[in-house]
Amino acid sequence: MTRGTYLKLGGLSLLVGTVSSVIMLIPDWNGQAASVEAGPIDRLLDVMIVISSYVFAVVMVALFYALWRFRAKPGDESDGEPIHGNTKLEIAWTAIPTIIVLAAAIYSWVILEDIEAKGEDAMPIDVTAQQFAWTFDYPEEGISSDELHVPVDQQLELKLQTLDVIHSFWVPEWRIKRDIVRQPGTPSSEVDDDVVVTPNEEDEFTLTCTELCGLGHTTMRAIVVVESQEEFDQWVAEQKQSGETQGSEGSSQNDDTSSEPPTPTEEGSASE
Repeated sequence: MTRGTYLKLGGLSLLVGTVSSVIMLIPDWNGQAASVEAGPIDRLLDVMIVISSYVFAVVMVALFYALWRFRAKPGDESDGEPIHGNTKLEIAWTAIPTIIVLAAAIYSWVILEDIEAKGEDAMPIDVTAQQFAWTFDYPEEGISSDELHVPVDQQLELKLQTLDVIHSFWVPEWRIKRDIVRQPGTPSSEVDDDVVVTPNEEDEFTLTCTELCGLGHTTMRAIVVVESQEEFDQWVAEQKQSGETQGSEGSSQNDDTSSEPPTPTEEGSASE
């Protein structure tokens, strides 16, 4: 092929790649973004889409050009000419994809380091998964709930564990997904079970298990409420009051049972 042919194919690849990128970036693939970490993750996806579009364009333009340029004439059933491979081309199509993959890996690593940076004021929450329910323990507040309530703009440190099979923690609007494989009592240093996320929009979301965990997998969901600090403090106070009320009712029932007069059988046994 002449240099002019290479330039034409290169220009056509550039055009197809640009058009493909624009079209692929129009849809909102991830939906609502409701965490600080969502922005970098969405940008990473956009970068991967653009790179993939141009790689796709180069491959498809070269493919269709080869089908058109080197097509056999009608009735030609002869063998193809014995030709030697192009060493420069082979080096190029090995080196260029390697550079692209390494660059994408480095950029992904930078994004991962950024979104997993934990601050000193992160709120710890213990998340326990089991077939087919979620439990959230707040060690600093001393409460437990089957709903995840968190204050807005507060970084969370979620410590994940499972009581049975493998589950997966995913709130789509936060963009964070993590498989839960650590069993109770397993040192956290052996398994990366921490999730760091900072919700930045007040709303109600749904926590979904995305790892097939049994027949009730589709029902394994939990309500996630991101609210103001004042509303969160009020919810914590209500949870504590509810726990104290239940505890006092249980104690009064035990007291009533212990103060009941002995049954006739017990009286007879005592007299004997």
